[in-house]
Amino acid sequence: MTMRRLLAAAAIVAFASPAFAAQCPALMAKVDEALQTAQLSDADKAKVTELRQKGEEQHAAGQHAESEATLQEALQILGM
Repeated sequence: MTMRRLLAAAAIVAFASPAFAAQCPALMAKVDEALQTAQLSDADKAKVTELRQKGEEQHAAGQHAESEATLQEALQILGM
């Protein structure tokens, strides 16, 4: 029974990872688009840019849940 649960958990992770991966590029695009017209302080703009870069690096490293959280933080600063 333990082996079955382990295999089931592995299958869930395998199928969930591509779902997270698909969200990252869409979130990056949202940040990029919002940055073009956002009226932010220099400090907030720098923070959003930093979070955007970090999110892209996390995505490239396969850390999709972390990337999504980082990019959502950037979007919150942008008021989205």
